[in-house]
Amino acid sequence: QVQLVESGGGLVQAGGSLRLSCAASGRTFSPLSMGWFRQAPGKERALVAAISWSGGRIYYSDPVKGRFTISRDNAKNTVYLQMNSLKPEDTAVYYCAARGGTRVTTGDNYDYWGQGTQVTVSS
Repeated sequence: QVQLVESGGGLVQAGGSLRLSCAASGRTFSPLSMGWFRQAPGKERALVAAISWSGGRIYYSDPVKGRFTISRDNAKNTVYLQMNSLKPEDTAVYYCAARGGTRVTTGDNYDYWGQGTQVTVSS
């Protein structure tokens, strides 16, 4: 089992920045592909960014390309999402997810999920 705990959410004005962190514990000795999802009220959960075990393969959804950066520190069992130039439409609950394996995972077939952290962007 893998436990995921997100942090770093909050309220920010449009144009501002936030950095989300996701700390993994448990079966972290195995390779894990990681991703960040978000779900806004009334909308389906959507993949925002994903990163392979080595960090060499990265995926971004179109709405966040050029503004968000996903990264990971395997020594700390932590994945990050740096969010810049935030817009009101980025408001959502952001979830960290993990899946066993080394490749980047761009679907929603992740095995482990965090509890989510709220990001609110005011206009």
